[in-house]
Amino acid sequence: MLAFTFPGQGSQRPGMGRPWIDHESWELVGEASEVAGRDVARLLLDADADELKDTRNAQLTTFVSSLMVLDAVERLGVEPSFCAGHSLGEYTALTATGALGFDDGVRLVSERADAMHEAGQSNPGTMSAILGLDDELVEVACRRADADVWVANFNAPGQIVIAGSPDGVAAAAAIAKELGAKKAMPLPVSGAFHTPFMTPARERLREAIAAASPRDTEVPVISNVDASAHDRGEDWASLLSAQLSSPVRWKQCLMALAELGVTNFAELGPGGVLTGMAKRTIDDARTISVATPDDLDKFIEWVNASAPTGAAQLEGEHLFAVERLVVSPAAGIFVPRSDLLPGAHIEIGTVIGAVGEVDVLSAFAGILQAYIAVNGERITPRQPIAWLRTA
Repeated sequence: MLAFTFPGQGSQRPGMGRPWIDHESWELVGEASEVAGRDVARLLLDADADELKDTRNAQLTTFVSSLMVLDAVERLGVEPSFCAGHSLGEYTALTATGALGFDDGVRLVSERADAMHEAGQSNPGTMSAILGLDDELVEVACRRADADVWVANFNAPGQIVIAGSPDGVAAAAAIAKELGAKKAMPLPVSGAFHTPFMTPARERLREAIAAASPRDTEVPVISNVDASAHDRGEDWASLLSAQLSSPVRWKQCLMALAELGVTNFAELGPGGVLTGMAKRTIDDARTISVATPDDLDKFIEWVNASAPTGAAQLEGEHLFAVERLVVSPAAGIFVPRSDLLPGAHIEIGTVIGAVGEVDVLSAFAGILQAYIAVNGERITPRQPIAWLRTA
């Protein structure tokens, strides 16, 4: 089975949007800019490292970049069995599965970033990676510091992040080295995320989550909070709120995916940090990082290499040889035809539903396998709506 994973804040890089300018998926940037009221294109193309470090910029650009990669991968006809994301990436995972519509995801991420920025301003903090020390001993170091410092991320074996007040983090890092840590590395962030320092942002975030109203999904998302799979929209109000000031249990998320039978991990978005974490955590993991259009051909080869003998292969940046996606011709709310169910024979030009007032017509003939979009979901142009098998 295949899992899509999505990176969090800290993966952003200056110019990370430049390779995508001529790709069809770049159109998502304009749509995100309109929803957020921000010039996302300028941030992706021209912002320097200091500007991108700002929480409000880091989260929005990483989220949009990851969705560009997802859009490009979806055009290949590849779907995951599960999704997961690290911190901010959890919001990308929810958008990828349809729990959040694109517009709702952009608004929610923007609101989260603003709220966390304000919390960081009122409670100045920092974060540091502790390398080469067991989880329990890192927690001991935080307790022995006797200050405002906590474990914020369980990333991978021997890779833990602590966060809190600058003095508290410095004290805990020094104790961690005494206990055998190989290195304590300060991180370029603007707050103590996933700690009680973020509590002031919680009420504002709760209101934004309620407005987004997450939906049920067919593809489960593994939560950072409990490392369990969730497919019910109503679960995410409490999970996303708790995630704000609780540690990200990423190592446990990876282990949960492995226990569910996932052996293939594809990281979609800037950087490649999660790919390294998967390799460190899961012994037999097959991993790949997709960050630019040049990575798509490698992704095709990677997917084909894991396909069973005789299975359909990917054909370049298109779809499976016998499978096709019907995509949306417009933006709006999707309503499927109530009388058209999986298993139905589809002809070219068949109306399978509507997006707003625009009919969604199939460009292919085949057998309807499943709807990808859900009834009432707000979608964007070219977003996959349904999956057909042509032979």
